[in-house]
Amino acid sequence: MSANFKKSYRFAGFSAFYITVFLTLFVGVFFYTEGRLSVAWLISFFFLSFCFSFVILQVRVEKFIYKRVKKIYDDVSLLDVTTLRRGQVTTDMGTLTKEVERFAASKKLEIESLKIREEYRKEFMGNVAHELKTPLFTTQGYIHTLLDGAMKDKTVRKKYLKRAAAAVERLVYLVSDLDMISKLEVGDLNLRYEYFDMVELVKNTFDLLEMKAAKKNITLAYDMPYNGPIMVNADRERIQQLLTNLIVNSIKYGKQDGTTEVSIENLIQNKVIVRVTDNGEGIASEHIPRLFERFYRVDKSGSRREGGSGLGLSIVKHIIEAHDEKIYIESDFGVGSEFSFTLEKAEELPETTLFKDPLIG
Repeated sequence: MSANFKKSYRFAGFSAFYITVFLTLFVGVFFYTEGRLSVAWLISFFFLSFCFSFVILQVRVEKFIYKRVKKIYDDVSLLDVTTLRRGQVTTDMGTLTKEVERFAASKKLEIESLKIREEYRKEFMGNVAHELKTPLFTTQGYIHTLLDGAMKDKTVRKKYLKRAAAAVERLVYLVSDLDMISKLEVGDLNLRYEYFDMVELVKNTFDLLEMKAAKKNITLAYDMPYNGPIMVNADRERIQQLLTNLIVNSIKYGKQDGTTEVSIENLIQNKVIVRVTDNGEGIASEHIPRLFERFYRVDKSGSRREGGSGLGLSIVKHIIEAHDEKIYIESDFGVGSEFSFTLEKAEELPETTLFKDPLIG
């Protein structure tokens, strides 16, 4: 209480004291020269003068400051004027100071956030332009060459049309991936939940990617034999796409004669965790926070050489988030990487329900 008193009324108190001392001395000298000086009367005059001066100064100064502080709030419309009250406005202007500090801190954070977003926007637009430019210019070059007379040669015509078609397919693939991410972000892509066997889905994905892995002699394997099904509840098609992207990524950056291993484990009572582990290049720690950004590439030259849209991991992240699940990454540069994600475990169902033919009913 005493600290607040000193903080709030110091100016008025000292000013009233100086005025009172001056008036008391003046009146005391006057009555002393008149021979009518009374000590009791002088003490009473001192206290009365002090109280009167203090009240007048405090009220007037607060009113003076309040008007000017209120004008600052009105002029700077971004400040929250509802936090300003007459009782808070004192000679130390504590309310204004705190509000301006709060405002400055929030604006600093906002400015930093906007700078990060602007940098991300510039990088994203540059990446999109680059990804679109390469197949567009390739297609344009082949078509112009054919129009300039090369189409008369059947062999050249067929070869250039195939290359132009491949470039167009890359464009379609890129636009399709961007469209999917956009739909996932705004919740426009409806997920079709169903019960399915995660072990079987992994095996199907291995079969699809077997030839791609064989080019680098990479072994696709489970971490152990799975003798029975592990049922999960999710969108089968999207989870297969997610799993495909992760395994393709492990093949892409895996070392020759390496291994990509998938494990499926119980995490908690109603969750399973699926791990995709490789012994490839690994990822440096500084790249991990940005790994799921669109078009972000750890090794730009390598990823160009391997192909792909640069959207694979971003799609993985959005598919998992659309399922309200989590994805994790652990990686040691030069050792390998592990991507893991959670899924809802299917409730125990009767055997006839799990394997019933949907066409029969």
